[in-house]
Amino acid sequence: MRIGASLVLIAVGAILRFAVTVHNPHGFNIHTAGVILLIVGAIGLVASLIWMAVSRRRTEVVQETPAMGASRRTYVDSPPPTY
Repeated sequence: MRIGASLVLIAVGAILRFAVTVHNPHGFNIHTAGVILLIVGAIGLVASLIWMAVSRRRTEVVQETPAMGASRRTYVDSPPPTY
């Protein structure tokens, strides 16, 4: 689940929980479904943010000077640990 899907679940859950009025006490409870969607969306959002922080891309920086006295520096980040 990505950030966009998480935000959609949070929005739909909030609408079902706070904006829908139900007068039928029997059967399916819309408010409970809204709370469940809010919780699932929040968990998905936190998991997406953690995943983005952990799985950063490999970065290479190359710095070159002009041809006179050429020197080259290369910085390579180590890949993240595998699980």
